[in-house]
Amino acid sequence: MTILVTGATGFIGPKVVHALRAQGREVRALVRHPERAAHLASLGVELATGDITDPESLRAAVAGCTHVVHLVAIIQGSPAEFQRVMTQGTNDLVAAAKEAGVERFLLMSALGTSAESRDSVPYYAAKWAEEQAVIGSGIEHVIFRPSFVFGRSGGALPTFMKQVRYSPVVTVIGAGLQRSQPISVDDVAEYVARAVDAPQAANRTFELGGPDIVDWNGLYLTIAKVLGKRRRLLHVPIGVARTGAQLTQWLPGAPLSVDQVTMLQGADNVVSNTDAVYTFELPLVALEEQIRRAV
Repeated sequence: MTILVTGATGFIGPKVVHALRAQGREVRALVRHPERAAHLASLGVELATGDITDPESLRAAVAGCTHVVHLVAIIQGSPAEFQRVMTQGTNDLVAAAKEAGVERFLLMSALGTSAESRDSVPYYAAKWAEEQAVIGSGIEHVIFRPSFVFGRSGGALPTFMKQVRYSPVVTVIGAGLQRSQPISVDDVAEYVARAVDAPQAANRTFELGGPDIVDWNGLYLTIAKVLGKRRRLLHVPIGVARTGAQLTQWLPGAPLSVDQVTMLQGADNVVSNTDAVYTFELPLVALEEQIRRAV
């Protein structure tokens, strides 16, 4: 068994690779810049130079692999960029996997992805298209839809913690009542590693969330509790946040895009069933511990 991992140098990717290698799996990583992937090489990972937007490099990377773990995604960009990187990139990777005779294809999607949400923002449209490409490929597959993924080295949590650590007044968009179910990046990686050849996971979509459900107000106050800070929350109306995002979203380091503000107006980002919990029986890291690990 050889597993191709795309997005292996991102936030979730290194954790997934580590979990797979801990099981003794042979891993090949698709990387654009091998010189920046020394950590992966040190784990015994084979590096395949390529890019998700280069079909020829995808065919070369997947050749001889039995499994694919596809993690590549962007969270901000033009509709054309989402189409190029996520939608078309996944289509090309699925085609290459099918040609290579891959046995199982694992896709990292996102909680909130649905036929309805695809019309709200390009991110959900691309995630929905990815899921449909994988489901329709005829390859045995597993799809994961995680809520917010928290970890020390990336994702949104470090930004949230900086807000709470350094500002006596923490800005919250809207009423702060939208709920989420943050999950540790280590738990997500373990789910992926266990799903590689679990028979009971075949051709299923799993929603992933941690053991705690919290709204935005509660999340910031929980971070403040762990950091030992007393903080006041300042609620910014959605309309004001949207206007600000329109003016700044293309600047380096902009805190929010218009699409992200739209997503904050959406439904709760919590799992609707316990399929993942009972299928994989994985002990999950509590929210406060997730925050402590990121301190």
